[in-house]
Amino acid sequence: MKKKLFIAFLALLMAGQVVRGQVLISLLFGDKLNSPTLKFGLDGGANFSTISNISPSKYRTGFNLGFYFDFLLKKDKPWYLHTGVLVKSALGAKGISPYHLNYADSTALDSLFIDGTVDRKLSYFNVPILVRYRFKNKLFIELGPMISLLYKAKDVFSAEIEDKDDLTFANDVRDQYHRIDVGGMAGIGYYIHRRYSELKGNEINLGFRYYYGFMDILKDNPGNAQHNSSFYLFASIPIGAGEKGQAKKAAAAKERKEKKERKLKEKELKKEQENKK
Repeated sequence: MKKKLFIAFLALLMAGQVVRGQVLISLLFGDKLNSPTLKFGLDGGANFSTISNISPSKYRTGFNLGFYFDFLLKKDKPWYLHTGVLVKSALGAKGISPYHLNYADSTALDSLFIDGTVDRKLSYFNVPILVRYRFKNKLFIELGPMISLLYKAKDVFSAEIEDKDDLTFANDVRDQYHRIDVGGMAGIGYYIHRRYSELKGNEINLGFRYYYGFMDILKDNPGNAQHNSSFYLFASIPIGAGEKGQAKKAAAAKERKEKKERKLKEKELKKEQENKK
């Protein structure tokens, strides 16, 4: 229970960091956010990952969170470029057989985990670069590369002494993996209109993606190449002024301009009247 609460706390902390970053981006881009040609917002969801050529192993459930940009590539055409950064993206696999720990006096550790399992946790920054085509029925498909930067990797050994997984040990394995991973991603999704608040007219995207890495993630691998792969369930939520908010700003700007023009005309008329006198 304590572990779950701690994970929830970390997720909220990460979300706070992302939101602060989005506020900064909002200040930089201003009214250009969520315009007819540019969409910006939160991107996140759950993913189910594994690593090829590791047996035995199982799919590992993780979470991802970040921000995205959707750029309209050509006016009046349904082609977009979807990109951004997943600042939290968990890949890897679980259910891996324990291996010998190369520590001094690690015999005792090896004996404790001999009947246990290993959860391989690989944490990346992901940058998808996807070309998206939107159909008239609000469905869309997307395809393109994704570049990933590894910032943390560890193997978590688990064994049962009295209760399930009550004995764990984390082994840092980042030095064994390449920092960069490049692969292909394909997805399908659906646009859902938002009908409330200042974001009325913008849309939530719900969808499914699949990623497969092209590179062997393991350094100096003497065996078969190991590749990341993952299924993603995602939701993209727009953030920013929104179309309705922008319409209000445009109307206010027009009103200010007209008021300024009226004052200028009144000033000129008053000057003409004074000259006649």
